[in-house]
Amino acid sequence: MAEAADFQGTPSPARRWLRRTGALLAGAPLLAGLMQLPAAAPAQAAGSNAVSVALDSLSPSAPSDGDTLTVSGTVTNNGKHAVTDAHVDLRVGSPLSTRSAIDTAAQQSEELQSGLGTEIGGKYTEDFDSLPPGVAEHFSISVPVDKLDLGQDGVYPFGVSLSGKTTAQQWDQVLGVQQTFLPWQSSEADTKTRTTYLWPLISTVHMTAKTGAGELQTPVFLNEDLAKEISPGGRLAQMLALGKDLDVTWVIDPDLLASVDAMTGNYQIQGPGDSTTAGTHQAVAKQFLADLQDAVADKEVVALPFADPDLASLAHNGTAVTGSLSHLKDATDVAATTVETVLHVTPNTDFAWPVNGAVDPSIIKVATSAGADKVIARSDSLQETGGLSYTPSAARPIGGGTTAVVADARLSTAFEGDLTTADSATLAVQRFLAQSLALNTQTDKQRSIVVAPQRMPSSSQAQAMATAIAALQDSNWSQSQNLTAAAKDKPDPGASTKIPSSSAYPSSLRKQELPRTAFEQIARTQDKLDNFQVILSNQARVVTPFGRAINREMSTSWRGRGTDADSFRTGVESWLDDLVGEVKLIDKSETKLSGRSATIPVTVQNNLVQGVDHLVLRLTSTMPTRLEIGGKPYDEQRVEVSGGHSQSVKFSTSANANGRVEVTAQLYTQDGQEYGQAVHFDVKVTEVTPTVMLVIGGGVLLLVLAGFRMYTQRKRAAARQAAEGDGPDPAGEDTPDTPEGEGRNTADTRADKGPDNTAGPGNPGTHDGRRPGESDARSGADDPEQPSDPTPDTAPESADPSGTGERVDR
Repeated sequence: MAEAADFQGTPSPARRWLRRTGALLAGAPLLAGLMQLPAAAPAQAAGSNAVSVALDSLSPSAPSDGDTLTVSGTVTNNGKHAVTDAHVDLRVGSPLSTRSAIDTAAQQSEELQSGLGTEIGGKYTEDFDSLPPGVAEHFSISVPVDKLDLGQDGVYPFGVSLSGKTTAQQWDQVLGVQQTFLPWQSSEADTKTRTTYLWPLISTVHMTAKTGAGELQTPVFLNEDLAKEISPGGRLAQMLALGKDLDVTWVIDPDLLASVDAMTGNYQIQGPGDSTTAGTHQAVAKQFLADLQDAVADKEVVALPFADPDLASLAHNGTAVTGSLSHLKDATDVAATTVETVLHVTPNTDFAWPVNGAVDPSIIKVATSAGADKVIARSDSLQETGGLSYTPSAARPIGGGTTAVVADARLSTAFEGDLTTADSATLAVQRFLAQSLALNTQTDKQRSIVVAPQRMPSSSQAQAMATAIAALQDSNWSQSQNLTAAAKDKPDPGASTKIPSSSAYPSSLRKQELPRTAFEQIARTQDKLDNFQVILSNQARVVTPFGRAINREMSTSWRGRGTDADSFRTGVESWLDDLVGEVKLIDKSETKLSGRSATIPVTVQNNLVQGVDHLVLRLTSTMPTRLEIGGKPYDEQRVEVSGGHSQSVKFSTSANANGRVEVTAQLYTQDGQEYGQAVHFDVKVTEVTPTVMLVIGGGVLLLVLAGFRMYTQRKRAAARQAAEGDGPDPAGEDTPDTPEGEGRNTADTRADKGPDNTAGPGNPGTHDGRRPGESDARSGADDPEQPSDPTPDTAPESADPSGTGERVDR
């Protein structure tokens, strides 16, 4: 009875060995029969994996004493004939002693020849009478953990196999297998690993530099992809829902927060050409931010620089371009403000995270240039060279007050690849837990381990990560810790602190980097922005959206998307060019100057919403000896134009000679930088010449001579009248003598009369005292009352004698 009780209790190592040996001996007749058959037949069957086995779930993932393990999945006959007498069995192998052994076993998980563990047997199996070709059959087996004959704590190979008979091979054989790992920690470990898991909330670039017309500056998005990601079921929505119940360190790109926050109000979606459509996901954006605020309220939040700039690209290709590092500083400065504004928490901005944790000296230098003093590296980059038999803690002092926080490569890459099937996700979870437990059993020293997964996990990858983290947090060998605490942990004196050389940087990552030409274009755009902003009355309306757009041009999310990155940078620069072009000079046609001096107007147009100032308009004569402007070769005037208005600026000119002169109008900023395109136009000078003055003088002389002639004619007429006064009058009657003075009075009186051939109101042509017959003497050039005006017409309405060109204000 005592022996039976001991057998049903926890089996001793000796009894476990006897049980497994008995199972092997029980299969001896079968093995003997197989040995009598041609060797090729079983080898062919074993290698063909005629039946695929999928392990869809294993719960609990990390069992402990008293648990019942439930294994479920599907088996599918891939052959052409039915499998008869099929049964699914669970198998347990010998514990694996190293992390490398786990890697090797994982690579052979579907190989029949890799060595199967011992069948659990008994009632812990599931039978199928027949498996038709191409048909998937579901199975589910539950077994108490104490029936698995697990001994010491550690990682056990755990397999699910399908055995049966085929038409060609009428004996029981293993036709398919799927192997995974069963981490076994029976009770609380004496020393637990402190584990930090980074939970990245990062997306691609979604916002453009454009804003809608008007004062409200409606943001414009590239597409609706962000709305899809934050909507229920979307990738980011799932990351949020999964992460809120986990003890993790949130690593957030502030650009994502800024973009979602912009969606809570009116926003536009970019369409073909310059068209846009109204966005409609305001409610989704508001709910996402509300849920995120709740999720991170009591968690550590690490804020990356705005838009998650590609540190490796910047280090390898951008530092030689002037101003590139300043963008990293700007992105770092705005990060904390963005997170605090949107999430109402104070983030940690001391961490830099190069792509895949790959580092070299130039990356470390760039990563710390903006103020970060901790760099998240990875153990496959900063590798151990001291021959340690265990994985050391993450924190490593690397000089200059900088700490490298080295994430474990095996754990960090456990959830990469396609995890869309339940089988692949389950295998990834079990392998992750196996590596974690194996790491913990390496030594009795307590260590701090960091897990830094891929930046943008897919939904299926995130689900597998969450399953693994939940199991790890419930396990007996690990305890959670935030990133700041891990970085402060006491470094292991034997751990490597040597940064790999630049030549050791992975070529696969280098090929994905932003090229130098990208940083040159970014610098060109920044120069244009600097030149533009100085003239604006409200600089923030332009500097803020374009500054953030330039940060987005350096984003890590462009890796592997070179064409999209080029298109985005070109779009930002083109939009800035369009805005700069809204402040311009109006083209002028040929201008004609008639005279020695005049004013030339030049019009500045501002089509921006805001006013512009600090502009200088310079008008330059290419031939100052012929035409001077303001008494000099050029003249300048300050320009200030309200939004949506035009301003006409007038320049005084003086002509020294006739002819055509090219004049250039150019806007400048107050610091002397050219602004916009220059306007060139011709000025045709037609000033008064000596020849013209001679002609005018001759005309005046003719008028004087005509007046003298008229005077002599009047003298002669008066003399004749005086002579005729002594003879008979024209009527044939004698004229009485009249005193001389009376005669003059009579003549004066006669000249005021009108009806009887004398000058009067009815006869204005003779009011000068001449006879009617003498009226023709006042015509043409002989008329002293109609002289030619020697002064040229310089009134504004006659400044253009030809009737063409632009009239000039004088």
